[in-house]
Parts: sequence; C-alpha cells; structure tokens
Amino acid sequence: QVQLVESGGGLVQAGGSLRLSCLFSGSIFKIWTMGWYRQAPGKQRELVASITGSGSTNYADSMKGRFTISRDNAKNTVYLQMNSLRPEDTAVYYCNRYPDPGSWPGLRDYWGRGTQVTVSS
Repeated sequence: QVQLVESGGGLVQAGGSLRLSCLFSGSIFKIWTMGWYRQAPGKQRELVASITGSGSTNYADSMKGRFTISRDNAKNTVYLQMNSLRPEDTAVYYCNRYPDPGSWPGLRDYWGRGTQVTVSS
C-alpha cells in the first residue's frame, strides 16, 4: 500500500526559505501526478502545487513565483522549495496524489502525517 512521509518543515522567519520532501512508497511513483497541499488552523486543506510524472507543474496563484515543486522519480520523492515565506504560509503541509487526494488503491482518504511549517513575522 502507498505510504507518504513528509519532512523538512520547521520554524522560519518571514522572508526565509524551506525545502520540503515527500518520500513515496508502495506503488510505481512515476505514474502518479503528485501535489502538495496545506492546511492552516481553522481552514480547509488547499492545493499548493502539482506535478505530473513527466514534470509539468501547476501552482495556486498565491504561490506562483515563490514556491517550486519538483520530483525525482529515481528517488520516489517530491519536493517543495518555498522562498519568500510569509506568516500566512504557516500550515501543515502534506503531499498526496492530484487530483482525488487520499484515494489510493486499497486505501480511502489516506494522508501522511504532514510537516509543520511556521513562519514568524
């Protein structure tokens, strides 16, 4: 079964940078379009960016120019480089498939534990 392990979060000052990683296992990684999502306290989870198996990317408008999603299919890993961080970027960040996050073969509504990003002003 698919497993997702996010890492790389932490506490950073506004204007700083972080690089998140998500290690994927349990299926053939390169066939899945992957996304990074985030959920801030009291808010719904939202899509940050997505990347196809061949590397085509899309971003939410507020992340364009600041965040970069990438993947290494040989390492079964998807990354999110976050620059010019703002306090409003504070959230738990998750990776998952895109679209239909959580809907993996044999699983229903599966999410990893996520990684906390906190941006101080």
